[in-house]
Parts: sequence; structure tokens; C-alpha cells
Amino acid sequence: MSETPPNTLQYRFDGPEDAPVLILGPSLGTTWHMWDRQVPELTKQWRVFRFDLPGHGGAPAYPADSVSDLVTRLLATLDGLGVQRFGYAGCALGGAIGIELALRHPERLASLALIATSPRFGTADEFRQRGVIVRTNGLDPIARTSPERWFTTGFAAAQPAITEWAVQMVRTTDPGCYIAACEALAVFDARADLGRIGVPTLVLVGSDDQVTGPAQARTLVAGIRDARLAVVPGASHLVPVEQPVAVTDLLVRHFSSAWHPGFESTTGHMAIVGPPAKPVLAPPPQNAPIAEIAPAPVPAEATGGPDRYDSGLKIRREVLGDAYVDGALTEAEDFSGDFQEFLTRYAWGEIWDRPGLDRRTRSCVALTALVAGGQLQDVAAHTRAALRTGLTPDEIKEVLLQTAVYCGIPAAGAAFRVAQQVIREETTLAE
Repeated sequence: MSETPPNTLQYRFDGPEDAPVLILGPSLGTTWHMWDRQVPELTKQWRVFRFDLPGHGGAPAYPADSVSDLVTRLLATLDGLGVQRFGYAGCALGGAIGIELALRHPERLASLALIATSPRFGTADEFRQRGVIVRTNGLDPIARTSPERWFTTGFAAAQPAITEWAVQMVRTTDPGCYIAACEALAVFDARADLGRIGVPTLVLVGSDDQVTGPAQARTLVAGIRDARLAVVPGASHLVPVEQPVAVTDLLVRHFSSAWHPGFESTTGHMAIVGPPAKPVLAPPPQNAPIAEIAPAPVPAEATGGPDRYDSGLKIRREVLGDAYVDGALTEAEDFSGDFQEFLTRYAWGEIWDRPGLDRRTRSCVALTALVAGGQLQDVAAHTRAALRTGLTPDEIKEVLLQTAVYCGIPAAGAAFRVAQQVIREETTLAE
């Protein structure tokens, strides 16, 4: 395979060249091999296109820190191959790519399946802390715990070879690309836009998924106009691997019956076109019966126009974390509410948003100033912030050593004690 340019993705095709194209998108930390057990059946009707995320599966390590960037690279790859219209199924981060495709390029999308996907993946803090852990300790802690997030306990115990495959798949991922992908998930939020998705959509989730479970799946179904939900019992987050027969059957039924009219394959042959009705879900396979759940409405979130306060609040949350900012805003009473607004609007919306310094440098300056002022509580908050903005523990240590010379040994010593505790908490993977 030739070298992949920075603006495209590593890919492979399987199936007949004159068949309609069906794209399978991977989860964070996986490779296109997560779909191996779906390919034999899917290639009976489709030309299956699989791709690797940057730095995954030996792909060139050109980090992409937004879902939008990944969509741009995917479309650039497809454009180079002459693929204009396609069906798309994606798992987790791959599902986020599918949502972004449906919102930004609906004319390219014939049908959509979202697997183990959410319109908002946890909190930004969770993914940024994962980035901190990888930057500090490498991918090994994430790799060793990945089977716990991806599979049910019984499956992991009964399938040690697959469990080890999962660990090695994460362990061999490029750390910089993994961190960038975490940042992409940290800022991804499509909740307010789901109503604009117009393609027929299957939302599929494992009943035991503790990462993006049935509750998140119901939010997708309630927000997307033409969507149905299927829950696969006895499966966790990486449901295509854990219950391949059930997932394959659901995908075949969905893409056979809910392919938006007007699709043409790369050779001009018409694809299978079904009625514009809801997709027909598969009957329960023997190894994992499928339960369909009716959607429950959820309120749409209102969005306001951006101003300095809005941009300041966004930056403040990205740097300090949601938990810290929520705590500060919640504790603010009538007396201090105006101060919190001033702080958000001017310190974060004006100063932290200026182009002259990057966030890493601003974190160094902030830590130094707080040590000089003896503000130990804020030293703790900005040590966490420094880890999120990309400083390593060793770099934070050097900043504090520098303050010992210019701010005094007692002040630096107190800051070291605070920072050491914070770094220990932030760089240890929660059990």
C-alpha cells in the first residue's frame, strides 16, 4: 500500500467492484479489523469500504483533533476513488463521523447506522483526562483496561484471544493520534442538530454498554426523524465484535430496506432501493435476540448567539474542566455572581482567547503568578489545567523549580505539595 497523504485515510475495499459502496467506520483505539466478521455477509450485496483512524492500525500518524477534520479526510479519500454516494455504519467515534456526515453532507449519504454512538460522548473532562493519562504514562494503562469498557465480563473471560487482540490494538496506536481523537470526542456535541438528519437511520446498541448505552441511543432515536432503535442483549460497547451475527443481520436488513433513492455505485449501476418507510429490524438471532425499543421524546436544547461570555465560558471549561467551573458558578451567590460573569467574560473570553500565546504558555504564566501570590487552591486548579493544555508532569515540575528561584523556596515548596497530589490524581486511571 502506498503512503497515505496527510489529508486522507488508510483504507481497504472488499466485495464486487460494481456493487454499491457501504462504509464501516471504527471506534477509538480499534482498526478496520473490528469489522472482520461482518465483511463476508455484507460483501454479498455491497462493496465494503473500511478505514483506519490516523495513527491506528499502522496508519500514518497525522493527528485529527475534531470529528469535522476526520469527515473531511474521509471525503477526500472517497473523492480520490470516485465514490460519491454511499451507505455508512460507524461504531462510537466512527458513529460520530456518521452523524457529522449526515449533518454536513447529506447528499452523499444513502443510509446510516449508528452503533454504540451518542450525540455527546460523556464529558469533555473525561476525555481530556484520558489524554493527560496517555501523555504521562503512554497507552498501556488505557490498553489494559479496554476489555472492561468494550466487552461484557463473561465474553472477556470466555474469549481470551479476542481480549488480548483488543489490548494489543490499543497498545500499538500512536499516542499523539489517540490524544487528538480524545480531543475530538471532548468537543463533539450534536444534540441540538439531530433534527436536521434526514437519512434513514438505524441506532444499534448493546444492552450492557456502560460507555454509550441504551439511554444515549434513545436520545438519538428521539432526535432523528427517521430512526429506529435495536438493542442487542448480552453485548457491551464493541457490539460488532461481541455479537457479530446479530449486528450483521441488523445491518443487512437496514441497508437492504432503507437505502435512500437516487444512489448510484461507482460504476453507474443502481443500488437496492427500498420504500421510504422505517427500516425493518432483524428477527432475533438464536445467539442474541434483538429488542426494539420505542423512542421517548426529549426536549431540544436552545442555543444562544455567541459573545465574549459564551466564548469565555467555553475556554474556561476546556482549560479548568466542567466540574471546577460548575462548582464555581453554583457556589456564586447574588453577591459574587457579577464577579463570576466578569471573570468569565474578561479573563477567559478576552485574555485567554488572545492569539499571542498558546494555552501551554498561558498555563506556565498562570502557575508562576499563583505561586508568587501564594494562591494554593488556584495552584491546584491550574495544575489540572496545565495537564489539559498539554504540559507534562516534568514540564510542570520545571515551572515550579523556576518559581523557587524567583518566588521563594517556601512558596514553591507549598506549590510542589499541591501539584504532586493533583498530578497523582489526574494521571492515575480510575478503576
